[in-house]
Amino acid sequence: MKKTSLTGVKPTGVPHLGNYLGAIRPALRLAEHHHGRYFIADYHAVTTERDPAALRAAIYDVAATWLACGLDPASTLLYRQSDVPEVFELAWVLSCVVATGQLERGHAYKDALGRGEAPNAGIFFYPVLMAADILLFDTHVVPVGQDQKQHLELTRDMAVRLNHHYGEGTVVVPEALITEAPLVPGFDGQKMSKSRGNGFSIFLGEKELRKQVMKFVTGSETLEEPKAAQGTVWDLYQLVAGPEEQEALKAKLAAGNYGWGHAKQDLFVALDRELKPLRERYAALRPDEAGLDRVLASGAERARVIARATMGRVRAAIGIAGR
Repeated sequence: MKKTSLTGVKPTGVPHLGNYLGAIRPALRLAEHHHGRYFIADYHAVTTERDPAALRAAIYDVAATWLACGLDPASTLLYRQSDVPEVFELAWVLSCVVATGQLERGHAYKDALGRGEAPNAGIFFYPVLMAADILLFDTHVVPVGQDQKQHLELTRDMAVRLNHHYGEGTVVVPEALITEAPLVPGFDGQKMSKSRGNGFSIFLGEKELRKQVMKFVTGSETLEEPKAAQGTVWDLYQLVAGPEEQEALKAKLAAGNYGWGHAKQDLFVALDRELKPLRERYAALRPDEAGLDRVLASGAERARVIARATMGRVRAAIGIAGR
């Protein structure tokens, strides 16, 4: 029997190459062997986003991105978090079984305090809403990186407590699926991220894509010198080129008379081959916001069938009359 996996995507605009190679592509591959559920975490974004127009645009950016990258809304669920009100009802129930001390140890909350900020209550409550997102849909596995494991442990703890107080089976206790997501380097060799500004959108046109690829830092060897297959350009090439192409590039580098500029051109060709169909689909999907709304509304309708069933169990278990 297939297990159910769930992935939440915070709407922060068009993804960069690191988002695609490190998160989107692995998550879509996971859906080949699981019942995939994907949601746009728009209420999570409200903890930091204060521009309503920017948030609305980012939601459509995310929806069009995942569809362009290959998500099939007929075989997987794609929905907006805000279209499933049951998630907020479950979040309240969970808030009544979790200790405030556990929330005070949350990464985002502690980091904000460490920076001398006065974090809003939404950041403090963030792990509870995340737990509701997961538990509402009878999720078996949640793909997370090692750095996100703490949040899922807290989700599991809330689920166990709820089942302890109100009966086993009230909610499904999920497992962490620690993904070996590749570390995608940016221009400077550090992990590609928006905060560092060391990456680029996956939907750039061919000319701009080539320009961005040429920015990657490389070794200082002369053209004639043999070169080891290592460094940023090589690391990226391995993520988008096939085994035979990788061996060919390795041989050219080792033979000498082949510069890093040539290697960057090979990288550009491999990247453009993978990204061109995506940017063409994105260009067709993104302007049709009404069409994206229909896809998300259909996903939400199907998602709420599951959500209502879960909340029916929870409401009956805690003594609240059903609807």
